[in-house]
Amino acid sequence: MKLLFDFLPIAIFFAVYHFTGDIIAATLVLIPATLAQLAITWWRQRRIEKTLLVTSIIVLASAGATVAFHDPAFIQWKPTVVNAAFGVAFLLSPLFGGLTLTQRMMGKAVTLPAAAWRRLNLAWVAFFFAMAALNVYVFTHYSEATWVDFKLFGMLGLTLLFVVGQALFLARHISRSPTEEKR
Repeated sequence: MKLLFDFLPIAIFFAVYHFTGDIIAATLVLIPATLAQLAITWWRQRRIEKTLLVTSIIVLASAGATVAFHDPAFIQWKPTVVNAAFGVAFLLSPLFGGLTLTQRMMGKAVTLPAAAWRRLNLAWVAFFFAMAALNVYVFTHYSEATWVDFKLFGMLGLTLLFVVGQALFLARHISRSPTEEKR
């Protein structure tokens, strides 16, 4: 459910774009959708996760520039900026406190050897940088409509595939509980 809620502003952007064919109009609707997402999150949880806050700030800045300058390049660069920022954050995370970002996020739920945490973290680094580069490739080599479709379906699909791959990686490294080992 959270994943669907996280993608709701993107889905609204997509729907408005395909209804109007106007990326500026779709971006104009993206701004209140993002603000509503922040407000609803705050209302329900009384906090906003750093990831959502950073992403929302970048969305609002790039969307605002797109509307102000009537230039879709700002909103098209947004996924590249977000993915590159997350790639850098994951890459540099061990320098601040010694733990990888993946271990900080999942360490309470999953126990892995240090080498597995590093591999998992580096996989996320590679994924984020690949997604950043792929976004640039799509918006510079294909039509605006293709980029909008890629933004929703391509990026979401690739993210889901990557998460499934991560789940398979984690399944190999998770040790069984003593009760399960007796069976």
